[in-house]
Amino acid sequence: MKAVKARIVKGIPVGANIEACDNSGAKIIKVFTVYGHKTRKGRIPAAGVGDMIMAAVKKGKPDMRKQTVLAVVVRQKKEYRRRDGTRIKFEDNAAVVLKDEKGNPKGTLLKGPIAKEVAEKWPMVAKLANMIV
Repeated sequence: MKAVKARIVKGIPVGANIEACDNSGAKIIKVFTVYGHKTRKGRIPAAGVGDMIMAAVKKGKPDMRKQTVLAVVVRQKKEYRRRDGTRIKFEDNAAVVLKDEKGNPKGTLLKGPIAKEVAEKWPMVAKLANMIV
């Protein structure tokens, strides 16, 4: 896993419901932890583009519901800045459900664009993307 070449603002706090943008069977997932996140006492942990999260499936196929899944955030509404000065933001918050901690996606196709930072950090997710922004 490489370091990200952007100052990504953490725009998805713990407790947020976000869309799953793949065909894994999950539709809406609720974030309950962010992997590798350290914070000040009392502050709510948050995730940004490229972060691995653990989430509970709230809507989706009956066999997927009420399960905990690993996911990677691929889009966020909150604007963040890249090193070249451009600012990036998306229309929605979205994540891709993973099979394991190595970054293998559970689904076989992704809906919508994904951020370039995700493609650098998670190459297996980038293989399925039809558009990288």
